[in-house]
Amino acid sequence: MLIDSHVHLDDERFDGDRDILINSLKDNKIELVINIGADMNSSMSSIELSKRYDNIYAAIGVHPHSASEMTEKTLDELREMSKEDKVIAIGEIGLDYYYDNSPRDIQRKWFREQLELAKELDLPVIIHSRDATKETYDIIKEAQDGTLRGVLHCFSGSVEVAMEYIKLGFYISIGGTVTFKNARVVREVAEAVPLDKLLIETDCPYLTPEPYRGKRNEPMFVKYVAEKIAEIRGISVEELAKSTNKNTKELFRIK
Repeated sequence: MLIDSHVHLDDERFDGDRDILINSLKDNKIELVINIGADMNSSMSSIELSKRYDNIYAAIGVHPHSASEMTEKTLDELREMSKEDKVIAIGEIGLDYYYDNSPRDIQRKWFREQLELAKELDLPVIIHSRDATKETYDIIKEAQDGTLRGVLHCFSGSVEVAMEYIKLGFYISIGGTVTFKNARVVREVAEAVPLDKLLIETDCPYLTPEPYRGKRNEPMFVKYVAEKIAEIRGISVEELAKSTNKNTKELFRIK
């Protein structure tokens, strides 16, 4: 059994078969998934999915793309939503300087605010970082007071950067890009990160791994991520699954 630590099953691309897919997860050897919020609507959808299915947990938060929509009231709403039993993280939050859908100063402000909220609520954070490696790291380091914990999702940085995050107490999560032919840096990270600091994910419906690249990604495709990382590290898929499942449950305090 595998855990997919980052999914977006509330995405409209699952509207036609969402229930069928979720009900088939255990038959496809997926123990549980964590559905991730990207704005207030998807955060609420994550909570609703977690209430309907015992194998779904929820993360709530506002992605940098939607940072310009945030206000102090948004923080209060997230604080209230966090009281739901199966809300286990704040995310995904961070910086995205590739699309710049929100002004960079606004992204930085609400990234910091959501990190502080996570510390206040004693919840881990799920970090999105694209084309903003240094500033993402600097803001997290500045916020780290010994209580902040979390994961860099779909990590695309170097081995050196990954190790700096691990020094800050963070985990590294790897997705379908590790299966891509030109993914040299991601494969180096997959090999180098200590096994007790590694998570796996699909980020479905995005970043579909080989051999299904170009099609809609699904949680059961996390097995291709696991198989590729196990191959790179020279270990069995069972050993990788045991470690990544344990890491996911420890980080998110899933009993």
